Amino acid sequence: MDKSRHLYGPALRYFAAVAQAGSIRAAARDLNVASSAVNRQVLWLERALGHALFDRLARGVRLTPAGEILRAHVLRTLSDFSATAGELDALTGMRSGAVSIASVESVSETLLPAVVGEFRRLYPGIHVAIRIAGSVQVAEAVIAGETDVGFSFEPPEDPRLSAAFRRDLAIGAVMAPGHPLATLQPLHLTDCLAYPFCLPTRDLSLRKLIDVAMPADALAGQAFVETNSLRMMKRLAAGGETLAFQTMIGLEREVFDGALVFRRLADTALAADRFTVLTSSHRGLSHAAQAFFDHSVAAVGDRLSQIDADTAS
Repeated sequence: MDKSRHLYGPALRYFAAVAQAGSIRAAARDLNVASSAVNRQVLWLERALGHALFDRLARGVRLTPAGEILRAHVLRTLSDFSATAGELDALTGMRSGAVSIASVESVSETLLPAVVGEFRRLYPGIHVAIRIAGSVQVAEAVIAGETDVGFSFEPPEDPRLSAAFRRDLAIGAVMAPGHPLATLQPLHLTDCLAYPFCLPTRDLSLRKLIDVAMPADALAGQAFVETNSLRMMKRLAAGGETLAFQTMIGLEREVFDGALVFRRLADTALAADRFTVLTSSHRGLSHAAQAFFDHSVAAVGDRLSQIDADTAS
């Protein structure tokens, strides 16, 4: 049951539904009320605030800058209410509630499923919602109040974000066990460029770090693969000659099974990729989200320490 409807009037709730659905008619269906009722509340809210909240388009609506500001406020307000409701439920000993998570793709391969699986065994009554997105989108979701906890790499410096957990992870070359470079030590980026290779696209933190360490003309005339999917990169590497560049996150199972080899790159100009667990610095967590956050920080720290030990051996 949506407890917030008892405390908040229809205008803000209807506005939030229209912003989410992209049209008054779709929002009315979601709310199970008449379209005219939704439209009246939105118009009343615009008159009361003195700002247009939506641009009316041929098909649907689009938030104005004022609407974007109000939407962020509504999301923060409802998130804070969810946290309060969770604390009230905790007073009665209820092991219930919900937590929302946003994560980059590599973390969702092995690390996050293990963390969530352990959490569900401890708290079987808590609903867990997981969204996979790019690192920028993860940070934006935490800032906007759309998610409680974010797992990302190299988040932006923003006072609205709290990087509660940080760990610098080495970048390495990933290849099939039979690749000519599989036993070369030390291994440098320039060694890898003599073979077919795959690079992350420029919107990924990995690529930004690689570009800084790469000689200025290293890619001139080179034909190589680019993708924003770390899963695609490791599949290409497992297929034979192609090299990929990643941290160990998302490769744990394949490296352990011997399907892939991870070789840390020795380039001094190549910085580590910083993994973070993010929360909002402007709002508190619900009882359920706080329980997940505490569990995930401890579990992630243990697992990353084990990964460090494995790659160093």
